[in-house]
Amino acid sequence: MSKKISLADWQQQLTGATAESTKPAKQADLVYSTATGRIDASSPAVSAAEGFADGALRIRRETKGRGGKTVLTILGLTGSPSELSQLCTELKKKCACGGSVKDGIIEIQGDKRELVTTLLQQKGFKVKQAGG
Repeated sequence: MSKKISLADWQQQLTGATAESTKPAKQADLVYSTATGRIDASSPAVSAAEGFADGALRIRRETKGRGGKTVLTILGLTGSPSELSQLCTELKKKCACGGSVKDGIIEIQGDKRELVTTLLQQKGFKVKQAGG
C-alpha cells in the first residue's frame, strides 16, 4: 500500500526542502492537484494520440487562441513521436509552410486543407475534414 501525501508535501519533496528525503515522491503518491482535482491512481492516463473509432484522421482549421492566424490540426494519428515528426516534416515540405507536433497532434500553419487532405490520402490514410 502506497503512502498518500498532500500536494504541499509532495512539492516540498520535489524541491528538496525536507530533511528526511531528497528523492522526489512518485506520481502515485499525489492525492490532489489544483489543475485536475482529486487524483485517482486506478484510472489510466489518457493519451492525446488516440485514433478515432472509424479510423479516419480529422483535419480541423483553427484560429482561436492563435492571434487570428489560421492553423490546421491533424487529429487521430497513432504512432511513435518520431513517426509523427517525420510525417509533419514531409507535410511541411510539400506545403511550403511551418508546423509542429504537440501532444500527438500535427499542426500545419496556414489554410491548406485540400493539399494536406490529398497528401494524406496518397499515403493511405482515411481523412475527414472537421470544423470550419
